[in-house]
Amino acid sequence: MNIDFSLLLVIFTLVCGVVWFIGSVIAKRPESLPVEYARSFFPLLLLVLVLRSFIFEPFRIPSGSMKPTLLVGDFILVNKFAYGVRLPVLHKKILNTGKPERGDVAVFRFPNNPSLDYIKRIVGVPGDLVQYRDRKLYVNGVLAAQQIVGNYDDPDEGTAPTVEIIEDISGVEHKILNNRGSNPRNFEVQVDEGMYFALGDNRDNSNDSRYWGTVPEDHLVGKAFLVWMHFNWENGGVRWGRIGESIN
Repeated sequence: MNIDFSLLLVIFTLVCGVVWFIGSVIAKRPESLPVEYARSFFPLLLLVLVLRSFIFEPFRIPSGSMKPTLLVGDFILVNKFAYGVRLPVLHKKILNTGKPERGDVAVFRFPNNPSLDYIKRIVGVPGDLVQYRDRKLYVNGVLAAQQIVGNYDDPDEGTAPTVEIIEDISGVEHKILNNRGSNPRNFEVQVDEGMYFALGDNRDNSNDSRYWGTVPEDHLVGKAFLVWMHFNWENGGVRWGRIGESIN
């Protein structure tokens, strides 16, 4: 069951505001217990609603599709202002403040089920020709340069049969993982207007645009920029070294 926290927050804020207004202005009973509670909670709920809807929103990473950039148990902050200001619940853009660029780590509503939030790296913007051949990425015919780091020591699963690589997409350097024993799934896609092509950094273990297509512009949520906490009960709890890491 997926809970729409934005909808719940809007409802609770609205209810508190209405109770406070009716009790104080219309019924003239500002000292009543329900009105007191509403008056106390309304400013806090309104502040959280504004911050979460228009500025920053926290997310938790539930899978390893973005390793090594993001680990299972990372709690991240997403800049909601980066890709346009949108109304909560309705997701309608009311102010254009920017667009995704190649290399951005973006959160978006999953096209096949908009109630789910996905996080991937944007590798293709509208008009781009994106190609993947022999585990190498090409954008408009230009190779995203790769530098092999070595075997990846997975902090969750021990030493995995993967290779860690530094990749450069349009000047944005980041680390990816490749499993040399898996199917590379070569492809070629022309990105349509208003759409974005997204890949997981864990290239051979990611459910991304290779499988379900491009991300519509109106499904964008924001740009991930910071790990503010890491907690994974199955692997030692808090990892203090992850706290405060920027997301590149």
